Amino acid sequence: MVIVRDYESFLVERQKLQGSIGFVPTMGALHSGHLSLIKRSKAECDNTIVSIFVNPTQFLEGEDLDKYPRKDEADKKICQLAGVDILFMPTVDSIYSNDELVIMAPKVRGFILEGAKRPGHFDGVLQVVMKLLNIVSPTHAFFGKKDAQQLALISQMVKDYFMHTKIVPCDIIRDEKGLALSSRNVYLSQDEYNRALSLSRSLKEASYMFAKGLSDVTIIKEKMEQVLLESVDTLEYVAVVDRTFKPLKKVQQDNTIILVAVFVGNTRLIDNIWL
Repeated sequence: MVIVRDYESFLVERQKLQGSIGFVPTMGALHSGHLSLIKRSKAECDNTIVSIFVNPTQFLEGEDLDKYPRKDEADKKICQLAGVDILFMPTVDSIYSNDELVIMAPKVRGFILEGAKRPGHFDGVLQVVMKLLNIVSPTHAFFGKKDAQQLALISQMVKDYFMHTKIVPCDIIRDEKGLALSSRNVYLSQDEYNRALSLSRSLKEASYMFAKGLSDVTIIKEKMEQVLLESVDTLEYVAVVDRTFKPLKKVQQDNTIILVAVFVGNTRLIDNIWL
């Protein structure tokens, strides 16, 4: 595995690769969810590139940029053992310059749900993902479904800007008790972890209700909110949307995403289920 930290060095190593290129962009503090993306890339592509970059432009004022988990040495070992070909760990100065062009999230889908709660967040996400896709020029890029709105917007960006990368959605990875894996889970105390399990319980309840023939979104959301409010400190939203993120009144088979966002203690957590 080759580790590079600047654009010019990366290009030298990138040009040595032959065949399809799988790319897994991350912010580090790698866990089994990230590893599942790497394994998917290894299975589907001739070469696999992973980036680790804690992107400052997607953090809002007061968010956890400074304390975001950083585990560079452990991450390097994980990537090496997973068979990654190139690990790209750029500095902020190598990615951003002063007074540069910016990309903005779409006015509707970029400013609902996560975009409404974190205005400007998706501008930063799309800005860095476009840069990384342009640097890496992968044939495939692998993204987890846990960040469902992010996945939808990145897919739209690739389509709208005629970029030659196939975006590959990958299933959410959960721990043995059902909590969706996230680098921010390390913030949770044991009590908070136990209460955070209500996210997956609420989504399982929604899936169970739909399997029993109930499709009314109002009723499903009310039941989910009951489950969540017993455990979380703040419930930001429960949303039921189609694959284009338009709100639904009825759950539709193979065209529905149910999303939740909460605070447990000081930690913000999101989760979803695709029906």
